[in-house]
Amino acid sequence: MPRHLLVLLLLAGVLAACGKPKEPASAKPPALLLAPEDVRTVGSGDVAQGPVITGSIQPARRADLRAEVSAVVLQVLRENGEAVKNGELLVRLDDTAIRDSLASAEESARASGQAFEQAERQVQRLKTLQAQGMSSMQALEDAEVRRNNTQSDLAAARARVVSARQQLRRTEVRAPFDGVVSDRKVSAGDTAAIGKEMLKVIDPRSMRFEGLVSADRMHEIQLGQDVRFRVNGYPQAEFTGKVRRVDAAANSTTRQVEVLVEFADGNAPRVAGLYAEGRIAAAGRQALMLSEASLVRVGDKPFVWRVNAREKTLSMVPVQLGERDARRGEYPLRGGLAEGEQILRNPGTTLVDGQRFEFVGGAAPSAAASAASTGS
Repeated sequence: MPRHLLVLLLLAGVLAACGKPKEPASAKPPALLLAPEDVRTVGSGDVAQGPVITGSIQPARRADLRAEVSAVVLQVLRENGEAVKNGELLVRLDDTAIRDSLASAEESARASGQAFEQAERQVQRLKTLQAQGMSSMQALEDAEVRRNNTQSDLAAARARVVSARQQLRRTEVRAPFDGVVSDRKVSAGDTAAIGKEMLKVIDPRSMRFEGLVSADRMHEIQLGQDVRFRVNGYPQAEFTGKVRRVDAAANSTTRQVEVLVEFADGNAPRVAGLYAEGRIAAAGRQALMLSEASLVRVGDKPFVWRVNAREKTLSMVPVQLGERDARRGEYPLRGGLAEGEQILRNPGTTLVDGQRFEFVGGAAPSAAASAASTGS
């Protein structure tokens, strides 16, 4: 190629490069502002290793009040959540038919009583005449048979009176103990057949933890063992109790065994049916703990955002976790971080690996203050 053509091509390339617009530099994310409460220090805590127990809070004293007579509901005197006293009237049923039966039974008993008294007098009269030789033995025996029959009729009539009075009392449904109405199932105008459930009454002072434990861990459970658990609806409270009874048979479907746990103090919830989960304190160890809020999951892999206070940068670090501690709701850390390192407490979704940050006020939170604010 001639030399002057090569020079022309080089000049054209230089001109083309000079005329090409310059690409803008990639925009860097702005520095993140962090407050001391945004950071927590990785610290150790007690990890319970005993059997997991799950179940609900239920009252030891509870009663399902059912209709013992078939009648129409006239009045329901208590609503759900209202306190009741032992013997207090809760439901009144229509007693018209039963009162009529009682009146009939009482009249029949009165007539039977008169017949018996008359038969008894006849027997005594014939005994006197027979002793004087003025009456036969057969007549006396016949009178005694009539007297015995009327006596039987009187006893049957009195039994019907007692039964009618019992039926009359059953038209008034009363509280079996001091407690609270937990489930009202009838209203005025309903027909209450025999056996129909009308109300539930519970004693909120008798709450206990009725839990289930896998039969594979039964060898670790003993009466009197401590149990630590959390109750749905009380996220900031940790409850303690003791194992009071272990069922003698496992459920044939779930292969779980029921365990009853009594509260160790008087701080038991007053609401029945709340879900509870914890561990029986069969063993324990110390481990670094991470809360669920500090974790970021990418697929099945957990990460945390580590805070480098010296370089003022954030880095996404993979971690290895153990089995979740149901009592504390945290995970034991098996690798990825060291004790004393600082991480974001509640990381957002817009963070970038290597992103810079600044502390509010310019001062980094101390490790002691950060650990104290975590509650761990």
